[in-house]
Amino acid sequence: MIEFKGINQLYGSSQILWELDMHIPQGSVTCIMGRNGVGKTTLLKCLMGLLPVKSGQILIEGECVNALSTEQRPRLGVAYVPQGRQIFPRLTVEENLRTGLACRKDKSKIIPEKIFELFPVLKSMLQRRGGDLSGGQQQQLAIGRALAIAPRILILDEPNEGIQPNIVQHIGDVITRLNREDNLTVVLVEQKLGFARRVGQSFHLMERGRVVASDSMWALSDDLIKQHLAV
Repeated sequence: MIEFKGINQLYGSSQILWELDMHIPQGSVTCIMGRNGVGKTTLLKCLMGLLPVKSGQILIEGECVNALSTEQRPRLGVAYVPQGRQIFPRLTVEENLRTGLACRKDKSKIIPEKIFELFPVLKSMLQRRGGDLSGGQQQQLAIGRALAIAPRILILDEPNEGIQPNIVQHIGDVITRLNREDNLTVVLVEQKLGFARRVGQSFHLMERGRVVASDSMWALSDDLIKQHLAV
């Protein structure tokens, strides 16, 4: 469903991604893992058009999206929850959720009820400003806003950073449910090994801007963890 072919990307004169190849199947939960600074977030930003690629191709269902703007990519059914959530703090919860509706293909102006089913706390806080919510509630809001576009692909960058354990557990349950019930393709950058193993079906390990190992999650061995993840 998503393919990266020979992706090279630079920040100024520093190259971050090097001839990177990756395939993410439809309906999978795929974890992109690696130590800090190996290019994981850069890769997601390239997928969303937030950063340009120097060379190579990014394909979604066989269509090269390199030339599409960031604003155009959600219309392909791609939703992105960035690291740090980036909700609108001065808008209410309801207003934050409605910003996602603008990218729906069906032009619906109704917030999907399933968002409140998945995250009941949001329904009880519709008129509160996003900036008044706790970190965990803001993360639920950020994911809810992404789901408002009715995506086929959900991209999550460090969704559990700074989040209390009970909400981490809940987010994992939501990811698993969406994948099973809606066949949602989930691309997850995650540092928490236990969480990645619980929700992920496959992994790609990155090192210095390249993919160095890919397999089913059950094959993530202690040796690979020691070599590419241990600090």
